[in-house]
Amino acid sequence: MIKIGIIREGKVPPDARSPLTPEQCAEAQVELPLRIVVQPSPVRSFKDDEFRAHGVTLQEDLSDCDVLIGVKEVPLDQLMPDKTYLFFSHTIKKQPHNRGLLQTILERRIRLIDYEVLTNERGERLIAFGFYAGIVGAHNGLWTWGQRSGQFHLPRLFQCHDYAEALAAYEKLNLPPLRIVLTGGGRVSSGAAKNLKDMGIRQVAPVAFLQQDFQEPVFTQLHAQDYVVRRNDQPFDKKHFYAHADEYQSAFAPYYRRADLFINGIFYDKKAPAFFTVEEMQQPDFQIKAIADITCDIMPGASVPSTIRASTIVDPVYGFDPATGEECAPYQQHAVDIMAIDNLPSELPRDASAFFGRQLLERILPELLKGYDSDVIRRGMIAEKGQLTSEFDYLSDYVAGAI
Repeated sequence: MIKIGIIREGKVPPDARSPLTPEQCAEAQVELPLRIVVQPSPVRSFKDDEFRAHGVTLQEDLSDCDVLIGVKEVPLDQLMPDKTYLFFSHTIKKQPHNRGLLQTILERRIRLIDYEVLTNERGERLIAFGFYAGIVGAHNGLWTWGQRSGQFHLPRLFQCHDYAEALAAYEKLNLPPLRIVLTGGGRVSSGAAKNLKDMGIRQVAPVAFLQQDFQEPVFTQLHAQDYVVRRNDQPFDKKHFYAHADEYQSAFAPYYRRADLFINGIFYDKKAPAFFTVEEMQQPDFQIKAIADITCDIMPGASVPSTIRASTIVDPVYGFDPATGEECAPYQQHAVDIMAIDNLPSELPRDASAFFGRQLLERILPELLKGYDSDVIRRGMIAEKGQLTSEFDYLSDYVAGAI
């Protein structure tokens, strides 16, 4: 039997999510040969008493735990040596702000298992918050438009107890004939599409979006073949695009000439073309006035050139002035409003935690119990005993760089 500790989220700004709900902790301890303890937290959306009510022990000192699980990056001073951790480290893309995290993990001989790289044999992710990032990101995109235009009002999702409360607000919503472009075909965009439909916004085909006029709010969902074209007049090929993204160029211009709001939900390869340039944003035919960048890749390695920084749940929107290429105050006529929160699911922490925890309970914890016999765990292990694992050896130069 192994002992698992759910750590208190220490990243600032604080994150209210939990990797497992109280009910899921109780279920796991019945169904699996493990014990779970929870570090008390004043910011977690599930209160300490909710865990106690389900028979889960609260424990401040987690040094006797075999495995420590959380959600976001763990502050360096809270990392315990020679432990196994599961969390989102945000290091696999060589994110500069987390270089010190990976360096410390190696120095302290920590076994790091990253949720982002826990996959099945086909390379498909087994656990993610992306669906709820899409739900919240689309909601925030519409909220941004409401703030900009004054045409309608939406509550912030973090002010709602759960998504059911937001659905009740949608029933009273009267939206203008907005034209919305949503990009992507994965979990994030699926969540965004659900949210738009929950608001009563009709989905239309890309061709109809470009050719027809609508007297109601509509959105279209674009996949790669809709917004890029292969150079030299070669036909689009999905496998070729993912392998050779630098051989394609953007075909997004017809959509930015028609859309009011752009919701970006793609996984971006830095070799791929950006949707548009700052110079294009300066043109009179660039109609987009608000962008909800759920992907939140930051320039210069971004598909959206106006995403120059992440925003926060407390301060969700900033303006981008295409004339200067710089940030400005939001909701100005000459500016484009940017919503680029990088921890969107934390706005619906109870729903998102339950969604994530179900995947953790059913797909990951049984594999964790197998130890080194689990291919899933081996694929998701970035570091062990002070060394990068072979699959992640490409991070060596990243680790060696200056903090």
